[in-house]
This record gives sequence, C-alpha cells and structure tokens, in this order.
Amino acid sequence: MTSHLDFKHLLRVFLPLCAVVFMLLTTSARPAGAAEKPNIVLLFIDDWAWNGSPVAMDDSMPNSRMPVVQMPNVERLAREGMKFTNAYASPQCSPSRVCVQTGQSSPRNGFTVFMNDRGQDYFDEKSYPAFPVIPCISDMTIDADAVTIPEALKPLGYVSAHIGKWHMRGDPGDEGYVLHDGDTSNTPGNTLPKGANQRLPDDLTDPKLMFSVTEKALGFMSEQAKAGRPFYLQISHYAMHEGRECLPATREKYTRHPLVQAYYRKIGQTAETVKRKDDPAIWLGMGDDLDGRIGAVLDRISELGIGDNTYVVLVSDNGYRHKELQLKKGLRQPHHAAKWWVWQGGIRVPMIVRGPGIKAGSVFEGNVVNYDFLPTFVDWAGGDPTALKNIDGVSLAYYMEGEEPTEAFLKRNLYFHYPHYRTSMPHSAVVSGTRKLLHFYERPDLPMLFDLAKDRGEVHNIASTHQEEHRQLYHDMMKYFEKVGARIPKRNPKYDPAAYRESKEYEKRVQWGPFAGTRQLEEDEK
Repeated sequence: MTSHLDFKHLLRVFLPLCAVVFMLLTTSARPAGAAEKPNIVLLFIDDWAWNGSPVAMDDSMPNSRMPVVQMPNVERLAREGMKFTNAYASPQCSPSRVCVQTGQSSPRNGFTVFMNDRGQDYFDEKSYPAFPVIPCISDMTIDADAVTIPEALKPLGYVSAHIGKWHMRGDPGDEGYVLHDGDTSNTPGNTLPKGANQRLPDDLTDPKLMFSVTEKALGFMSEQAKAGRPFYLQISHYAMHEGRECLPATREKYTRHPLVQAYYRKIGQTAETVKRKDDPAIWLGMGDDLDGRIGAVLDRISELGIGDNTYVVLVSDNGYRHKELQLKKGLRQPHHAAKWWVWQGGIRVPMIVRGPGIKAGSVFEGNVVNYDFLPTFVDWAGGDPTALKNIDGVSLAYYMEGEEPTEAFLKRNLYFHYPHYRTSMPHSAVVSGTRKLLHFYERPDLPMLFDLAKDRGEVHNIASTHQEEHRQLYHDMMKYFEKVGARIPKRNPKYDPAAYRESKEYEKRVQWGPFAGTRQLEEDEK
C-alpha cells in the first residue's frame, strides 16, 4: 500500500508535470503571430541631471538640455520612444535604487540615505549632537519581505540580471538576480586613484567601467535571446558620478571645442594644466562615451532581432546640478538646489522609454516616479500589478500606449523624505499635480508651497496666500508618513546655535534652506 508520505511525493512530481504539459499545450495552441513576453532593459544612470543630455526634456525650455555634449543614441531613443517631462526620483542614489527594486516610496521602505546607523534604531543621536533637530537613521538593506523586480518577474517566466552599481548593501542574488556584480558601491567605478593623478592616463580603456559593464550585459542579452527566454536586465552605470573619467581620445575631442577653450581661458588654465575634477572636457567626454555604450546595447538588441519586443528604459537615479550648462552663455540652471535635497534640483530626472506600443517621438507630461517601475514591468510581463502588496507605484503601461491619464493619476501625491543631515538638512516634500509642498523639520513654523506650473525654479513661496492648500497637503503627507511608519526627526533639547553655525555645510544649508516670500537667485540662475 502506498503510504501518505509516498502520495505527497507523487503529488510533488505529478502536479508540476501537469503544469508543464498544460503550458506546452496552451503555447502550441496560440495563434500565429501572438506576442511573446517582452524583454525589459533598464539603463540606470548615476548622478545625471534632468537637463544633462542633448535631448530637451521640455521643448519650451532651452536650459532643459545640455549644450556641447554629443549623445546621438540618447537622441535616438527620444525619437523612437516617449519622453517624460516630469519624472522624479529620490535625492540620493541608494534610496532611489531601493525604490526601483521594491515599488515603494522611501518613507515606506525606510531606506532614505546610504549612511551608517551606528547601532541605532530610529534617531541618530550621535552624529549631530548640537544641531537644531535630531535626525533619523535609515534602513541598511532592502526589507526581507519586500518583493523585488526579479522576484515579481520570475513567476512570469523571466530571468533577471543586474550589472554595475548596486549600492544597497546585501547580495543581489538574494533578491533574485541570477547574474550580478555583487554588493558594489561607488568605489569600483572610480578606476583612478583619488588625487594621485589629476590627469587622465593615456592607457585608460575602461573609464567608469562603462565598457566592461556593457560587455557583460551584452553577453547576458545574447544568451537569453538564444535560449528564447524573456529577460529583465538592469545596467546600472557608474557614470555620470563624479570622479570624472573618459577615454583620452574622447576628452581630446572636447578640449578642441570653442566653448571649452573659452572656459579654459576664463579660469586661467589650458587643456594641459586644468585639473581633472575641473575639466569640462572630461565630463562631456564621459557623457559621450556613455552614449556609445548605450548605443552598443541598442545595436545588440537590433542584431538579436528582439527590437520589436524589448522595452528600453533610460533614467537617472537622482537629480544633479551640472555646471557644464554654463558653457553656453545665457543658459541658467532650471532647478533649485541639487543632489541631497528634495528641491526640484535633487529629485527631477531625465526619463525616456522605447518599446512595443509606445509612439515614436511622444511626450508624457504627467508626474511619474521611479517606484512606478516595478508595477509597470509586471504589467508588461503579463502579470497583475494590482496584486502587488504594500507598494506605492502604479503601472504606466497604458499611458505609454497612449491612454489619457485620469485626473486622479495626474493629482496623485508623490512623497519624498530625507530625515537626515549631511550636506543638507532633514526635510520632506509632496508633489501633487503642479503643486509642491516642502517641510523643513528645523522650521515647522515656516510653511512652504510652490506652483510648479509657473515657478519651476521654486523661487516664490505661495504658502501664505494658499493656506488651505498647504494645510491639506501637509495633513496628507503626515498622515501617509504615519501610515507607512516613516521615521520623523525631533527637536534637539541640546541644540547649540554657535556650534551649528560653525558646522561644515552651514552656509549651504542657509542658502538652500526654507524661506518666506521670494528667494534670492544664485549666480547660475540669473
């Protein structure tokens, strides 16, 4: 007689076989020409400003693109796909990467900065003992119960790879990636010693690991295409992060540009004497080389014959402030502040998507955010994004195919949370349609509200004349923070104003901190 244990064993063997047979039968019964599951490639660029490419992110704004830099493959993606005018991310790279993987906002996932918690659970009582508020610590890894992109796509038949910068601690393999580079940070991408060589070596062949990262990614795509398996591939480049590197020949091309030559004269340097960190030709060359690697990916997709069934997403991990914009006279910075801040300069990013059903040369003006990627990818893969639990993102799939966004979508609240000091100060924001609220925990008495439709530079604080709007958005934000368990800073009873004024980043905090009325423009904004 068959034992109960044997019967359970037979079920474990028999049921999967039935599932395989059913899958084969249903697959063979598909009508000719039925669409296969699409491949998804995410090109994730580091520290790349909204206006950091030759593609104008807003056609009405000359300063929404970067002069001089040549990136024909990025321009090709924009011609062949959809450009997102109002795409958002976190103000720092690691939180952004966690948002992408989990579909959760930073307040919900708790990973709000890449910094040591020093053994503390909630408040950071040790790092800034004399500052006005006691900031919070951050989660140190992706939560164990969070469903990541590979984990969500694997049941749908996908194999996933993550090549390049991880910077979230932990093993990418534990999150479902079958091919990866391990727990990488910024360090591998800085291939030249700090300060030891202010010039590019003549034998530099793999700046920012752009070429080796791309080759590994190309191999993965080729292997999966040959096997007929749908794949998710995230190429997380170390460019355009500081620690400037490019091929010497590419730098040489840009040193000859008249605007770069004029800059050298302005600062009293030459192409031979300028330091690497001050050389616009290296930054421009880094963008140029990066574009070539993007082109290599696009070319391989075409060579493999999978172009009609592959989505390509190009986006930055956070906002930035590239001074190279000033090479061309008359251009001013489009956004206030930069990385580490939840002003537009820290969280607005470039984004372009090409793929099946996406109209060439189209533009989407609604607000989107990087935690929308997970549900969108699941939707593309044939899954149900609404079945994902405890996420904040929504699928953008139908909007990319041309469906008009609903009023609810256009006015949904996007939350940004940075309860830390470092170069900035603890503050949060909510973007709702064209309105944006900022809240600085040092100054809870100073309400801040902006109309982004008329004031993209966040120059005019309209909170005093729109008190009810401010009250409602602030109420929504704090209610949401409470719901998801976001860490909130508290007043510091040991605050020492003199010590605070002497701190390293004090002047920048004053300059980019809260204000009433109208703020004074900086030199590169005038």
